[in-house]
Amino acid sequence: MATIYNFSAGPAILPAPVLERAREELRGWRSTGVSVMEMSHRSEDFIGISEKAEADLRALLGVPADYKVLFLAGGASAQFAAAPLNLWRGKTQVSYVSTGYWSEKAIAEARLYGQVQVAASGKDSKFTTIPPRASWNVDRDAAYLHYTANETIGGVEFQDAPEADGLPLVADMSSNILSRPVDVRRFGLIYASAQKNLGLAGLAVVIVREDLLGKALPGTPSIFDYKRQADNGSMVNTPPTYAWYVAGLVLDWLGEQGGIKAIEARNIRKAAKLYAAIDAAPFYSNPVDPAVRSRMNVPFHLADAKLEALFLAEAKEAGLVYLEGHRSVGGLRASIYNAMPEEGVEALISFMHEFERRRG
Repeated sequence: MATIYNFSAGPAILPAPVLERAREELRGWRSTGVSVMEMSHRSEDFIGISEKAEADLRALLGVPADYKVLFLAGGASAQFAAAPLNLWRGKTQVSYVSTGYWSEKAIAEARLYGQVQVAASGKDSKFTTIPPRASWNVDRDAAYLHYTANETIGGVEFQDAPEADGLPLVADMSSNILSRPVDVRRFGLIYASAQKNLGLAGLAVVIVREDLLGKALPGTPSIFDYKRQADNGSMVNTPPTYAWYVAGLVLDWLGEQGGIKAIEARNIRKAAKLYAAIDAAPFYSNPVDPAVRSRMNVPFHLADAKLEALFLAEAKEAGLVYLEGHRSVGGLRASIYNAMPEEGVEALISFMHEFERRRG
């Protein structure tokens, strides 16, 4: 079978060794004879799986002891609601930075619970850049400052965490968690859906500072209450056990690659090669300000948009799949998360050169 390279934005490519190990253990985990999909989440075996996954995540990201790590159902969209429910803490409003589709979604959800101040927005640039930090208008009395670390659709990424003016900093890191080093102490809350760099859809990882717990708004559902989940080992309800297990396999794999710094170096190389290919000739273009281009999601267009359908069809025949741009913006998009090997990016670049030669 020909090699297939999966450029989907999510659910996304998994490391080949993770898929192999999951297949090996599918019908029986170790000597139990029972699949992880069939295990009780309260069993000794699954508790061991869950505790190792948490320990590995803490080690890879350097999570301090005074932060809780939760593995919760619902993905990042559930956390769009859970963050304000837990962190509003009697303040009059919360502050958000809008850099694209997913930050707009988070803002809309937060508005269900109270006043949202948009401290800065990239809308005027059609979300092709991030407003400079000096231009932000952040309410110093807001409950927290929220930003989306990487926008999968527009392809803009913060290259470092912004200053929060003394507020708890909240980050949606769904599409770039574990792709670069992060100083967790700069954050009050980090959340990330798993289906891009951590495993399967339906799971979210939450890293929250302990002093922010126990102040959820009245009426907050138990499964959204970070304190209750922390007190119950993320098991107020039955968690997505198999997704949690796969996340553990991914974390194992990351450790085997040399950790976050080694993965970041590879991600830098992959992105640099692909952007260089796009920038090399007017046949392809990327609209994003080079200073904030995403390492994870690379949107691009052809000079003749009529050729894009043909590009996608021929790319698929060449084993390069899921290169369609998001339905809201069209065009093309290559998502090159941690699990995408450099060979996959090189195969895409080779195809791009050949397609331009034939169709340009």
